[in-house]
Amino acid sequence: MGELDITCDPERYELFVKLLLEHESRVRAFLRGLLPSWPDVEEVMQEASLVAWRKFSDFEQGTAFGGWFLTIARYEAMVYRRRLARSPLVFSDDLWGVLASEAEQADLDEVRQQKLEKCLQSMDARNRDLLMQVYSPGAVMREIAKTTGKSEQAFYKVVQRLRAALLRCVNRAIAMEGCDV
Repeated sequence: MGELDITCDPERYELFVKLLLEHESRVRAFLRGLLPSWPDVEEVMQEASLVAWRKFSDFEQGTAFGGWFLTIARYEAMVYRRRLARSPLVFSDDLWGVLASEAEQADLDEVRQQKLEKCLQSMDARNRDLLMQVYSPGAVMREIAKTTGKSEQAFYKVVQRLRAALLRCVNRAIAMEGCDV
């Protein structure tokens, strides 16, 4: 598809800018791990942003913009890196692959964290408070079980069921968004 024109589709442009700003810091951090200096990062970031804008008409709204933009930035960094190939500061291809995989995992971890927070908020307040007690620093399960009036074993089962429900909620939310887990 052709390049988007902001005068023809201002809402799409606003969506692009919003998504770009939302994921910009993570992509910059990823690029900084791959490139020798901040000016290099800025140059690649600018080029990746332009390419992303040109290709934004191909982006499917509702899918993971962060992963899509990270892929573009990684490709632009590879192109830039080829130009810097004579520099001793450029990483090997193996290290490049490891860093790219870690950045993708960090992106997925952030999505999981966001979904976890939403799922926690959607839980019954009593169950949410119970889980928050269990995971608070210094919490002792035996003492929390006593305050609920349940045996330790019964309390562990309740907590296990709540964890499982939370995990299902997070996985369902991620699947609905179309992210790869």
